[in-house]
Amino acid sequence: MLISVLKSKLHRARVTDANVDYEGSLTLSEELMKVAQIVPYERILVGNMANGERFETYVIRGAKHGGEICLNGATAHLGKVGDLLTIMSFMLIEPAKAASHKPKSVTLDGNNKPLKS
Repeated sequence: MLISVLKSKLHRARVTDANVDYEGSLTLSEELMKVAQIVPYERILVGNMANGERFETYVIRGAKHGGEICLNGATAHLGKVGDLLTIMSFMLIEPAKAASHKPKSVTLDGNNKPLKS
């Protein structure tokens, strides 16, 4: 048996753009994908701290640097530029290993740069 646990999250991720004319997904800069250990097309859960919306989508790679976070397609209706998001990815793990699992948690500053902890 496997259970689903939090793998990583980007906390206080600020929306930089919204594009309703795209098929769907959330664009993340390559830099943010790397720090959160998220791969292209990985399924994510997103919580919008500004309006309480929660939605599932997948990630597409954006520019290498710059902290890009763009809501695409239908998700563009669930937030606006400047909104703060929590972007979460999950993994399947054996229950015995879950007890010692520590998810990667990255808090971002106002420019979508990782804060040092």
